[in-house]
Amino acid sequence: MRFRNLTIVSVLILTILLTSCATFRSGIEGEFSGQVVKNYGAEKASVLFIFSHFKQAKGYDAIPKLESKRQIINDFDDLFIDAMGELSNISKYSTFTEYASDVGDSKRRAKRDSMITVHDYVMRIKVKRENSFVQHFLGSVFSTVTATILPMPYSMDYSMSVDVYNADDILIKSYSREASLTKWVEAGLIFIYPFHTEQRKKEEIYIEFMHDIFKQIETEKVLIAN
Repeated sequence: MRFRNLTIVSVLILTILLTSCATFRSGIEGEFSGQVVKNYGAEKASVLFIFSHFKQAKGYDAIPKLESKRQIINDFDDLFIDAMGELSNISKYSTFTEYASDVGDSKRRAKRDSMITVHDYVMRIKVKRENSFVQHFLGSVFSTVTATILPMPYSMDYSMSVDVYNADDILIKSYSREASLTKWVEAGLIFIYPFHTEQRKKEEIYIEFMHDIFKQIETEKVLIAN
């Protein structure tokens, strides 16, 4: 009996050690389908990019919450720089990321406001990720009880909205994109995990959001004064 119990425990430990997850993503909803037109000869403009990163667990959070600096996806700045290549007539640009702590930081708010006044255009870029609190809670319980032998999916929805304002603080254009990730947790997925990591799939979504929106802005000549 002791040997049998030891065997069961050993199998459970081995199963947990082999447990991994694989993440799969959807396509981009609202993707730009037109032909891209570049504006290499257009008059140059300065742009301020204001980023706001939100998260919300539906069923737990009453409203979306601004993420702190450490919660924002790793290497987001690199993804942004890569997407900037889609905009051909920017002479200079600045960036500002909003945090919840700015409510009590008058210096940061003043800095943001002063930056707005010295640029030709302002892009307010809101990034949001949300999930179902109930689904994640029940999924965690189910995975633990079954030692992850049975697969359990966790979904996360992502969206990005971009509002473009001119120097008079008038809204010119608005854009939005949506996509989702589904992460499967199951014993044995370690064999496909290296090719479907959650970090990589998140980066793919973020970079495609920005590339696609910036392509549309470029083609529609939004950053060219009439």
